[in-house]
Amino acid sequence: MRLLAISGSLRCASTNTATLKAMALLAPPGVHFVLYDRLASLPHFNPDLDRADAPRLLPREVGELRENVRRSDGVVICSPEYAHGVPGSLKNALDWLVGSIEFPQKPVALINTSPRAVHADAQLRETLTTMSASLIEAASLTVPIEGKARDRDTHAIVSDLALSEKLGAALLTIVAAIQRA
Repeated sequence: MRLLAISGSLRCASTNTATLKAMALLAPPGVHFVLYDRLASLPHFNPDLDRADAPRLLPREVGELRENVRRSDGVVICSPEYAHGVPGSLKNALDWLVGSIEFPQKPVALINTSPRAVHADAQLRETLTTMSASLIEAASLTVPIEGKARDRDTHAIVSDLALSEKLGAALLTIVAAIQRA
């Protein structure tokens, strides 16, 4: 099984990216957890370039994103909240997936690393529902990783028993939901 992980943060020392890397280490046998690291390379969304009658106009980076989604059995998104909203780079990526055939009904789980980040989480849920994603509510969770220096350390997250149990349980829930579908 292949899970595509997308961090909404472009920061080098990102709590969200560290959390996804921790999930990769916690993934059960048989689960290939792939971190999408090309968010910053996506061009600004332009519907003039996303036309079925002119597929050669689609930017190469967008085609690669869509191929990553197509090859994945599910998607895990972990995103910060900026100014009470979804980071523009993540929203841009989602906008490129709106017109794709790869994304509708794709199982998606949301991991929120801050209990205070309620606005971005709500916006992501609204956007993903509109995009016809299959949200896995039982695997979508908020874990209290508040962005302290140790929280940007993947191994510190894995070593924290409470955090690793929650993230591991979310992974098992994702796998089970995909297998049932």
